[in-house]
Parts: sequence; C-alpha cells; structure tokens
Amino acid sequence: MRKSVIVAISAFGLALAGCSQQTQDQAEQTADSAARDVGAAASDAGQAIDEAADSVGAAADRAAGSASVAADKLGDKVEEGADEARERIHEETAPDPKAS
Repeated sequence: MRKSVIVAISAFGLALAGCSQQTQDQAEQTADSAARDVGAAASDAGQAIDEAADSVGAAADRAAGSASVAADKLGDKVEEGADEARERIHEETAPDPKAS
C-alpha cells in the first residue's frame, strides 16, 4: 500500500509539473503575442507620425509660398506708392515754367 501511495503521489507530482510547464508555455505565448501587438502598434504610430509630419511640412511649404507671393505683391504696391509720391512731390515742388 505504501508503494501505491508513493506512486500515486509521484504521478500527481508529475501531472502537476506538466500542468505547470503548460501554464508557463501559455504564458510565454501570451507574452510573445503581446510583444508582437505592441511592436505593430508602435510601428503604426511611427508611420502615422511620419505621415503627419509630411503633411505639416507640405502645408508649411504651401504657406511659405503664399507668403512669398503676398510679400512680392506688397512690395510692388509699396514701390508703386513710392513712385506716385515722388511724382506728386516733384509736381508740387518743381518750379513753374510759366512763372519765368
């Protein structure tokens, strides 16, 4: 009887050890799966950040182009205004040829 109890306890211990290994294997698989999911999410986030940066860069380029065009137009208007002011000053301060 004593031998059968020892055999039963040994069998129970082996079954418990096997179950524990199975649990460890499942835990390892779960951890591996979670690591893959995190890696994929990080990759997706990195790609989204890259795309957003590209969009912001393109928008900044468009804005800079528009600002450059606007600055050129403003410069042209200022130059026209300066020319008109010069002409008016000249007309008002030039000696009158009829007065001679």
